[in-house]
Amino acid sequence: MDVLHMTSRKRETYEVKMEASLLWECALGIAAITNTRLIETLEKTKESWDKLKKSLSRSLIQDLEYVEKNNTWKSLLLLLHQKEFRSLDEFITNVDELEDEKFKYHCIPYIGMKLQEFRMLASKGDVASRNRLKQESDDNPYYPGYIEFICTTNVHNLKRHVKSVMTRWYEEVILPEQETLSGILTRDRKSKKEMSEKLNPEALVEWATGGITYLPEPAVHTVLLIPQSIYRPWNVEGDVEGVKVFYYPVANESIYPDDKDMPDYFLVQKHKALGDDARLRMVKLLKRSERTLQEITNELSMGKSTVHHHLKILRSARLVDIQDGKYRLKENAVESLSKELMHYLMD
Repeated sequence: MDVLHMTSRKRETYEVKMEASLLWECALGIAAITNTRLIETLEKTKESWDKLKKSLSRSLIQDLEYVEKNNTWKSLLLLLHQKEFRSLDEFITNVDELEDEKFKYHCIPYIGMKLQEFRMLASKGDVASRNRLKQESDDNPYYPGYIEFICTTNVHNLKRHVKSVMTRWYEEVILPEQETLSGILTRDRKSKKEMSEKLNPEALVEWATGGITYLPEPAVHTVLLIPQSIYRPWNVEGDVEGVKVFYYPVANESIYPDDKDMPDYFLVQKHKALGDDARLRMVKLLKRSERTLQEITNELSMGKSTVHHHLKILRSARLVDIQDGKYRLKENAVESLSKELMHYLMD
């Protein structure tokens, strides 16, 4: 149906902000090593993780066991979102100074603006509010148990744990690699900052995360991009009040700065994906409209297994995705490709 536009108001989008800190790398490292189901999918090999575990002190191992049991890595990330901490000491001091109810409030996950009052009341000990938060988050595999833990645990013990695990991981794992890690994170943030002047916010988020399409949504006015190396190749997504957070994997060129010709992984994958006439036809077809696998097969008169293979390559390059059984072109990814190439060539 045609629409008669009688307004000059532009479609609203979000502002993109960027932070980079060894404290984020610290908290995400604690999250990664205690996520036993995911650890084998990380870029860092299982052998490397096993070697790291053997090098850790017994006290830190005990802290990590507590993290794994109670998912307190979430507390670390939420507490870090209070402000941009400049050092571990500043973070530790802040934890000490937080009043008990405020500390609990920050550790309870943000579930939505409509539930903020329940979050506040739950931090004060209200059982009905706590149960409401658990009910509203029951689609998350660990939120209900985590909320119960935060609301019922001894605050002083939890504070002691938070300070202990952050300090020990920082001293035993981060400090020996401090210079290298700091360089990687700083370079990656600088690269994303430069691209922010060339791409619109949605295209920037899609490029930085390697293909996540994040459209504006009510009550979210800011997207925070935080580079991390420990969770590569995964993006870790989070929510705080009014902010969508992406802890995104740093690019290859940020890790290998001495290799000036090292291209971004997804830049290579995108060009490889487009270097085939059948896949280019599919891209053009999907530019017109979304299609099911069968519709694409019929349009191109190709075997379904062949079409599926080509679509898999396009999806792995983050040029195409699928929703409700229909394939769609990620237009931001295509439109920003020339700018990504020039960014690489001119660097």
